[in-house]
Amino acid sequence: MARQGVLVEPYHRLKLEQVERIHQASLAILTDPGLVCFNRDAAEIFGDSGAEVLSIEQGGSACWLLKIPQKIISDTVQAAPKVVRLGARDENNCLILDGREPRVCFASGSEANNWLDVDVETFVSKRDPDTEVNLPVFRVEKGTLNRLARAARLCEHLDSWDSFLRTVNIQDDDIVDDNKDVNKFFVSLNNTTKHVMSGLTELGQLSNVVRMAQIIAGGEDRLRENPIISFITCIAKSPLQLTNDTTQKAIEIARLGIPLVISSSPQGGSTAPIREEGMVAQINAEILGGIALSQLVNKGTPVLYGSVPSRADMVSLYDSYAVPEFSQYNIDCVQMARYYSLPCYSTGGVSDVKVPGIQASVERLFSHILVTLAGPQYIHYAFGLLERTNTFCPVQAVLDDAHIDMVKRFVRQPTVSADRISESLEQIRRVMGTSHKLYVRFVRSALRSGEIAPPYPFEGKDMADETLFRARERMEEILSLPPLHIAEEVVDRVFQEVPGLVSRLRDR
Repeated sequence: MARQGVLVEPYHRLKLEQVERIHQASLAILTDPGLVCFNRDAAEIFGDSGAEVLSIEQGGSACWLLKIPQKIISDTVQAAPKVVRLGARDENNCLILDGREPRVCFASGSEANNWLDVDVETFVSKRDPDTEVNLPVFRVEKGTLNRLARAARLCEHLDSWDSFLRTVNIQDDDIVDDNKDVNKFFVSLNNTTKHVMSGLTELGQLSNVVRMAQIIAGGEDRLRENPIISFITCIAKSPLQLTNDTTQKAIEIARLGIPLVISSSPQGGSTAPIREEGMVAQINAEILGGIALSQLVNKGTPVLYGSVPSRADMVSLYDSYAVPEFSQYNIDCVQMARYYSLPCYSTGGVSDVKVPGIQASVERLFSHILVTLAGPQYIHYAFGLLERTNTFCPVQAVLDDAHIDMVKRFVRQPTVSADRISESLEQIRRVMGTSHKLYVRFVRSALRSGEIAPPYPFEGKDMADETLFRARERMEEILSLPPLHIAEEVVDRVFQEVPGLVSRLRDR
């Protein structure tokens, strides 16, 4: 039994003829100007498959210009699976992502450097010393293994959080590039029974991470049936360049048949056109190029169409997630993925401000609602991210869980059957035959069934805004629950067979 997600009636910004026009523009981009490729293996793979490959030099580096014909794109998009299964330690938490069905799941993301704690302190009024008030105080910490584990434990118990995509960059003193991958995957898998997704820091660690996943899943065949991990590869450096390192990672992951996000993240106004049609044509070309490579390497590799477009703040050139264009770009990309029947990894729920509050909630809900309505299969960045994607806040993640539940209730399709209409007509007639003219007696069954939304869980009293305090209490309540760790004998085997794990992770 998989997690169900929420099925929506998709909102379309683009008409079908506009989608097809953008598709044709992307195909034109892939032949002229083409993709600049800094990876020799990728150039050879495309060349052997019929692409025109020209040796060039850019920035003093040898590279290749790939001119990819329409037939390669058509054949490889056709070869890519239309349904991707993301497994989980508890198979009831697996996700079935069908590119033809707009059923939305929500995940975290970013690998932020900062972790934001929310404390509560009492302050005394200068005007009236007898008046005291509790206020939130924010404290920035660095990402660590312990904090990554805490985030994974929150994911385990927050019901709207469907998949764990690493939340913070682990910066412990005993973590270096050569052991970061095995430790972040182990901590994540050891603290949630949901699917775990991450990027790969060092290609040389791929075999160790996969071996760990095989042991935890129950063997090589079991991992193939129940892929409890997946990888993100942002192979395109916008505009239209395939980087050497990440492209090689995508090639090696595809060879193993592990689920893979082909991600592109151009910035409108700096590394992509700022206008909607130009942005979407370019990012679509970059993603199609990556998907083509994955299928040329290993036909049938499970891939997600990874659209992460943003718009530049034209003053600072930072990503700007709160602007309307951010949601416009993402909705259009969801439509492009659906045009190819490919599962879509989309983006929503990021705030540009540094702390939780009214602005953060408004910014996040704006894209949560709109992008969810578009019907991507997998929305990442949905939990806890502030200051663009630089900071993860666990209290914000708790708030996001409640807000996403509200969004899911809003977008669910209504049931307007003949039986329900008859039942409603009967209620109306019975109520109109009474003296009080109230429907209260009929509410209880709807409340019990869960079809009616419960009260907002963080509501304050009187004139006090207690939202952050109550969310913080909920966070602490969750973190006090016993973690659902991997069985001890499996952990022992992982530590015996997988090098690089720090010994203190065994002290549970």
